[in-house]
Amino acid sequence: MTVREISVDDLAAARDTGEATVIDVRNPDEYAEGHIPGARLIPLPELGDRLTEVPTDRPVHLVCQSGGRSTQGAELLTAAGLDAVSVTGGTQGWIASGHPTTTG
Repeated sequence: MTVREISVDDLAAARDTGEATVIDVRNPDEYAEGHIPGARLIPLPELGDRLTEVPTDRPVHLVCQSGGRSTQGAELLTAAGLDAVSVTGGTQGWIASGHPTTTG
C-alpha cells in the first residue's frame, strides 16, 4: 500500500490555515520531550484500538521521530478508510526546520 507523504514545511503551512490534524504516534516519553504544538498523542501500538478518537472529516497527519512509525500509522488508518498522511522527516525534521515545539 502506498502512503501519501507531506513535508514538515507543508504541514506547517496546513497548520497555519487550521487545516491540519496532527497525531503523534511516538511513545509518551518521546512526546513529552518535545512535540508539534497541538499534536495529539496516540502511540502507534494503541492506534488500531483508538480509531474512534481519530477525526474522519479531514486529513490526518501522522508524525513520529523520523518518519518510520508515522508511515505504519498512515497505512493502518488508510486501510481503515481514513484520509491519512505521513509527515516525512518527523519531529526531527520539524525541529531541524526551525518550526516551534512544545514539551510536556
